[in-house]
Amino acid sequence: MDNNLLWSNFLEVVKRKISTVSYDTWFKDTKILKQEEGKLLIEVPMSFHKKFLKDTYYDLIDEILNDLVGCSYDLEFVVEEDIIEEEKSEEKLDEDYFSINSNLNPKYTFENFVIGDSNRFAQTASVAVAEEPGKIYNPLFIHGKSGLGKTHLMHAIGNYVSENSKKKVLYVTSEEFISDFIGINKKNEDNLEVIEHFKYKYRNIDVLIIDDIQFLGGAEKTQQEFFHTFNTLYDSNKQIIISSDRSPDDLKLLEDRLRTRFRWGLTVDIYPPDFDLRCKILKDKMAGHEVASLVQNEVIEYIATNCENDVRHLEGAITRLYAYAAIMSPKEINVEFATEALKDYIGSSIYITNNIVRIQKAVADYYKITIDDLKSKKRTANINKPRQIAMYLSRMTTEETVVKIGLEFGNRDHSTVLYAYDKINKEIKENETLKKEINEIKNLIVN
Repeated sequence: MDNNLLWSNFLEVVKRKISTVSYDTWFKDTKILKQEEGKLLIEVPMSFHKKFLKDTYYDLIDEILNDLVGCSYDLEFVVEEDIIEEEKSEEKLDEDYFSINSNLNPKYTFENFVIGDSNRFAQTASVAVAEEPGKIYNPLFIHGKSGLGKTHLMHAIGNYVSENSKKKVLYVTSEEFISDFIGINKKNEDNLEVIEHFKYKYRNIDVLIIDDIQFLGGAEKTQQEFFHTFNTLYDSNKQIIISSDRSPDDLKLLEDRLRTRFRWGLTVDIYPPDFDLRCKILKDKMAGHEVASLVQNEVIEYIATNCENDVRHLEGAITRLYAYAAIMSPKEINVEFATEALKDYIGSSIYITNNIVRIQKAVADYYKITIDDLKSKKRTANINKPRQIAMYLSRMTTEETVVKIGLEFGNRDHSTVLYAYDKINKEIKENETLKKEINEIKNLIVN
């Protein structure tokens, strides 16, 4: 029987069994809130009604209800305040159970991200997404080798959104996503509470940031779940930010439908920092340290020349240099001191000896110009020819891509590098003088 109908019938009966004054005082403004598992929750106007009805009329109420429906109820009398408190308590329990840690590292911000030609596009896109999440560049896909600043930018986006809005942000690695998904199966995939918690964590958010997506490769069921999570967030205009060590096209172990979705928004890449950016990063990382004032500028250039491929390598060099300084207590930190401090670190580096900066220095010294000239927009013959030779040697004697080489020469397009390489490669076959000059430059590089 419907609750309203049941209580209406009850009131008609009780009205005939007690006086009009008693009815109006104790029963007129009552109603059934709900019934569940043999319990009947009855709302009354005031607190003293609860006690009086329980002490005086409980048996009568039970008797009438039994006659109406053929069974007894466990009766509970409540006022509106009790209901509100109970709802708040239930909400608090839900919040406690479903509370999600954003996992953001507050030390990574846009303010302390050092910008250069190799990461400027990625940084600009990240700021745009942080300012208007879900509205432009969705998803934002950032790719590049390890240690170039992808994770820094992702945390910076999350921190900016958290500080400037009430949006929910979640940062996870792909390994954590896999672990959470596997956890459903371990805890019994039929356990709806566990499944709901997983969905709440990953779908009841405004910004999902997932790092190193390449590690989802081969995990077919996890990829399926991420596919559904992606669709849910994307269809709700929630921002998705993904990082990888390679472009979407190169994620061969991921499903085609995932790679297609990764290309829906904006894909940006981060290249290894060029010499100027490495110097800027070193100065920024050294700032504020107690021995920073002892470091000569030549030391920064020395480290930047020898640690060229990623930021972590630079940070490692700084850590070793400062540790050695703490032990030796030098009056100044010059190149000789740095060479001694870093001899094992740089000497065992996996990075190639023939790097672009060495080539630029050798070419600049040989033709009596500067490295800045090689990177400049100057197109006079005494600058342009050495620049083309330096590009040619960079292409010939290093493993760097033409894109990276172009960045090292004043952010030039890769087609300029290819043109320079083809031009010099053709000329040295016909010009013995040029061939001799290039061999002499090679000797300078080696020595």
